[in-house]
Order: sequence, then structure tokens, then C-alpha cells
Amino acid sequence: MACQHNRFWIVGILVIAFLSGCVPNETLRKQGESSRNLGEAYMAQQNYTAALKELLAAEQLTPDDPYLHNDLGLTYMAKDRLDLAIQHFKKALVLKPDYAPAMNNLGTVYLAQQNWDAAIVCFKAITGDLLYATPHFPLSNLGFAYYNQKKYDLSAKYYQEALKIEPGFPMAIRGLGRTYQAQGKRVEAIALLEEGVKLFPKSPELYNELGAAYLASKNYSAATAAYTKVIELSQPSSPLAKEAQKSLDSLRTKDSSISPK
Repeated sequence: MACQHNRFWIVGILVIAFLSGCVPNETLRKQGESSRNLGEAYMAQQNYTAALKELLAAEQLTPDDPYLHNDLGLTYMAKDRLDLAIQHFKKALVLKPDYAPAMNNLGTVYLAQQNWDAAIVCFKAITGDLLYATPHFPLSNLGFAYYNQKKYDLSAKYYQEALKIEPGFPMAIRGLGRTYQAQGKRVEAIALLEEGVKLFPKSPELYNELGAAYLASKNYSAATAAYTKVIELSQPSSPLAKEAQKSLDSLRTKDSSISPK
């Protein structure tokens, strides 16, 4: 009887020890989630330094959180630390191999590094994922990667697939318009981009691409109007506004009827 009593006593101690060990772990998890949520709030405000501080604090508490590592990757991307971004996206994928957004983000870093082959591997890995909510993103990214490899037929194919899923996706409209121009399909490029600026009348990027298509077709007055719109819609000191102004300056040498701005 004494032996049985001792056995229950020992089991009781073990249960208490297990439960007491769970409490600090659960507390750490909640603290980590709180820091991650605060970091994500800073990310939404584009305050990446404050975000990084909170996310690194969260990493100390919950180092095995794949969503945290994805956030860290995005934050390091915003701070132009692509090497660290790659590390954290890869860590997120080790912890959660089916984490499609992290795979897409990893591919995006490779695009920024102009590592087209590595980017293509990442995007192809998730284009068939039926559970991924935004497949038009990796499809459009594939279009961009193949465009830069000068594989224009493949580029057009993936941009078109992206637009079948999300017909009003501006990145794919712009990319396909550019690809059509590279293929010498100027009529198709202009038609697509004209529809694009109707859908997104405040997009300087689309107007800039449309201006280039008009310029290639020697429609100088239409090109001038498009580039002027780019300047109107862009920040005056932005690279896009400066590029549009250079295009306007070049156009004046072709068409003396264009008045200086």
C-alpha cells in the first residue's frame, strides 16, 4: 500500500513539474506574438527601424515562428540587407515548407539581386499551389524574370496567366506591355496600356510605359501627353519623373511643336 501511495506521489510531482514548465513557455509565446504584432504595425507604417527592434525582440522569445522570420525577411529587404533577408526567408521555409508567401518573397529577393534562375525556381515552386491566395504575384514575377533573360515568349505567357487570374493587376499589365514592345508588337502594347491607364488613371508607371510605346510608334504628340502625365502624377524628385522629363527633352528634338515645360 505504501508503495502504491509513493507511486501516485511521484506521478503527481511529475505532472506538476510538466505543467509549471508549460506556463513560462506559453507566456514567452504570447510575449513573442505581442512583439511580432507590434513589429508588423511598424512595418505597415514603413517604420522599419522600429519594426526591426520589435521583431528581433520577438525572435529571442519565439525563434521557431515561421511568420516572424518572414516578417524579418521583409524588413531586411526594406532596409536593403538582402543577404539577411534571404537567411530569414529560408528559415521560415525550413520551419514551414509549404509557406508560399515566404517562397514568393525569397524569389523577389533573388529578382532584386538579378539572380534570375534562382528566382524562377522559387516562383515555379508555388505557381501550382491551389491554396495560395495570390498566385498572380509569382506568375507575374516569372514574367519579369523571363523578360530579363530575354525569353519574351515565356515572359508573355506568364504575364498573360497572371492577368487571367487577376485581369486588373497593374504589375502584369505593365510587364506584358513592355514584353509586347520587346516582341515588336506595338499595336498590342499600346492597346493593353491604354486600357491599363483607364483602369489606373493615377499610375505614373503605366503612363510611362505607354509613353515608351507611343514613342516607339513615332506618335510623338501622344508620347508627350503620356510623359507629361507621368510628371504630373509623380513626386518631382523621383527617378520616374526625371526619366519622363528626359524623354520629353528628347522628344523636343523630334517635334519642334512641343513647348518646353
